[in-house]
Amino acid sequence: MLHYEINNSDVPIRLFKSDFLEYFTHISPITVLVIWVPVAGYFLARAVAEAAVSLNAIYIPAAFIIGLIVWSFTEYMMHRFVFHFRPRNAAQEKIIFLFHGVHHAQPQLKTRLVMPPILSVPLAFLFYALFASIVGGLFNAPLWIAPMFSGVVTGYLIYDMTHYATHHFAMHAGWFKWLKRYHMMHHWKTPNERYGVSSPLWDVVFHTMPADK
Repeated sequence: MLHYEINNSDVPIRLFKSDFLEYFTHISPITVLVIWVPVAGYFLARAVAEAAVSLNAIYIPAAFIIGLIVWSFTEYMMHRFVFHFRPRNAAQEKIIFLFHGVHHAQPQLKTRLVMPPILSVPLAFLFYALFASIVGGLFNAPLWIAPMFSGVVTGYLIYDMTHYATHHFAMHAGWFKWLKRYHMMHHWKTPNERYGVSSPLWDVVFHTMPADK
C-alpha cells in the first residue's frame, strides 16, 4: 500500500475533470440506507413468504447468518487485496487511488466514506448471480438464495455504516470504541494490517492483526 500525504482540507480532492463523473464519487450514508435497507428487507420478507409455502422456515436464520459471514469475508478480501493492491505502474496507481487511496489521503471527508452505488450495485448483482448458480443450481437449494442475499446486503450495510461512524461519531465505550480505535490504527499506524472494518475476525484468521504495543 502506498503511503499518501494526509490532506485535512474540507475541499475534496478532485478525481475527475468531468463534473458529471466527479458527482458520482460523493455519496451520503443516507443514500446507502435508502437504497439498501429496502433491498435487505424485501429479500428477507420474500424468504419468509417462500418458507410459509413450504411450511419450513428453520433454514432462514442459518442462511441469513451465512450471508453475513460471506460479506464479512468479502469485506476483508476486497480491502486487503483490491483496495490495498500494490500498483506496479502509474496506471494501476491511479486506479487504486480512485478506489481507495483517496480515502487514505483524505480520511475525514464525509462524502467519500461509504461505497457509491456505481460500485455497490454491480457487486450486489454479482453476489445474487453467484448464489443463484451455486446455491440454487449446484446445491439445488433455491429457497436459501433470498435469506443469504439479505444477509449479504445487511452485512454490507453494517460495514458501510460502521466505517462512516468510526470516522465521524464519538465512541466512548465498549465494542464501538474498540472498533473506532482499531480502524484509526489502520489509517495512522498499520495501513498494511487491520483490514477488517466491521469485525477483526478475518484479521485474526489471516494473521493481519498485530499485537498492540
